Amino acid sequence: MRAALAVLAISAFAQDGAALYKQYCAVCHDTPTGRVPPRAALQALSPAAITAALTSGIMRQQGAALTEFERNALAKHLGAAPSATTKSNACVPNLTALPSPNWSSWSPQPNNARYQPNPGLTATDVPKLKLKWAYHLGEGTQARSQPAVANGRLYIGTAAGAILAIDANTGCTHWSYKAAAPIRSGIVSTESAIYAGDTKANLYALHPITGQPLWQRKMDPHPAASLTGTPTLHDGTLYVPVASLEEVVGNNPKYECCTFRGSLAAVDAKTGTVKWQAHTIPDPPKPTTKNAIGTQRHGPSGASVWSAPTIDDQRDIVYIATGDNYSEPASKTSDAVMALSRKTGQILWTRQLTSGDVFVVSCNDCGPDFDFGQSPILVHLPASKRALVIGQKSGVVHALDPDADGKILWQTRLSPGGKLGGIQWGSASDGTKIYAAVSDIAFEGRALSPTIGGGLHALQLTTGEKVWSAQPIRCPQNKPNCSPAQSAAVTAMPGVVFSGSLDGHLRAYNTTNGAVIWDFDTARPHPAVNAETVRGGSLDGPGPVLAGGMLFTNSGYGAFGGQPGNALLAFSIDGR
Repeated sequence: MRAALAVLAISAFAQDGAALYKQYCAVCHDTPTGRVPPRAALQALSPAAITAALTSGIMRQQGAALTEFERNALAKHLGAAPSATTKSNACVPNLTALPSPNWSSWSPQPNNARYQPNPGLTATDVPKLKLKWAYHLGEGTQARSQPAVANGRLYIGTAAGAILAIDANTGCTHWSYKAAAPIRSGIVSTESAIYAGDTKANLYALHPITGQPLWQRKMDPHPAASLTGTPTLHDGTLYVPVASLEEVVGNNPKYECCTFRGSLAAVDAKTGTVKWQAHTIPDPPKPTTKNAIGTQRHGPSGASVWSAPTIDDQRDIVYIATGDNYSEPASKTSDAVMALSRKTGQILWTRQLTSGDVFVVSCNDCGPDFDFGQSPILVHLPASKRALVIGQKSGVVHALDPDADGKILWQTRLSPGGKLGGIQWGSASDGTKIYAAVSDIAFEGRALSPTIGGGLHALQLTTGEKVWSAQPIRCPQNKPNCSPAQSAAVTAMPGVVFSGSLDGHLRAYNTTNGAVIWDFDTARPHPAVNAETVRGGSLDGPGPVLAGGMLFTNSGYGAFGGQPGNALLAFSIDGR
């Protein structure tokens, strides 16, 4: 009798999950557009990962409308992948540390050039790189947090909400800290603390040796607020960019869209005290109109800061780039580069590059969603001139004059751009050229197009003229969930620039002519130091980091129909 009741209970549980999916999820995930992943991508998750997404992750606002039983039923019905199984691989004392220099933030320098001048490798070494070790990052299908490397340790956050300290040379684990939500930002490391942000807008400071918490700060009370961009540390102050996930739910006709405003906060790195916080939209949102079913609308909203702030010591300024608006009226500070006083947060000037851009996910007749996902790069030009150079999802690279209120110096179009297109998460510069990778993700029905998107370009910093263009490498016809789009941030060193693709390949290009000199397919199973195997996938979001003669990269990005995975990979010329 008990067995029969158990079978009936399990059957009812599954039926409830199917009904819940049809009621709450199918309208988006059965006919996905833009940033909405298809149902097949969700089925690559485990039930535990889906429950986490509904309680503390990107879908937490939708999950808030469900009971705990309903969330569990939905996760059980939808999640098809087994839960991650990892094993302890604790470090033993006296492991050899990597030599300096380190990679301690989004970029080794506060100008955000993503250029490592002393990587411990030469351009002739790069073709010899081999996989040294792989690490399983636990539950989830995205490896989203860029690691930092300092004094022989690698620090990284995970989609399961862990912050890890890993031995950079061997991959063993020094410590693990459990955060309140998935870690989405890159890591900032110093000798006295490491810093990370989660999807609930919590900023953490942990002791780098022990992992013990030093302080924790909520950076925005809005329920959709999130920390995606990596903070920038300078002179004892963390400059923290604040974004939100409100555009994910803003298209729901029952949701009162939208009330979030992006911001930049100056935080005392030692105590966590907020010195100032400046909103990208100065005026708070107000009630505007009502939609067809009578739901109140609010605006203006949005203008999130998705990327690391850039420091200008010469003028005591911090520069940020903003995203689109979520609701009307459109603001004059969306899709813009802004200059703020480092001391007070006062907005000194704004250069808007696309006006009238109001967008929420699944909206087909709004946008164009040409926000900035990357940091401005501050570079020096001949004759004591300077420029802020930045790529946009419009497909255009802009050079602005930081000493003339952001006056446009040149603009170069690299692609048509689009909602998942243009130049996304990060460009790099070696002081003479800027290297910009193109996304332009496209779909054929519900599947990623294997032939559209991608490409890497080198432009002269002085004029924007193309020096070379490396054409994208198309996907094999028999490879599913594959796109040649190069959305991930790129990384440069003397003679070499690295760019990852949604096809899972990390490639190294010669900076003189754009020739590919090294190519590694990460989208496959790898023996792991803390599990039997770990699978890599698409490369998107953060880029690789270089330190102490090694290269480190995340692999796995299950959103937008890409290839799921949750791997951290380490390369060296001597391999395993």
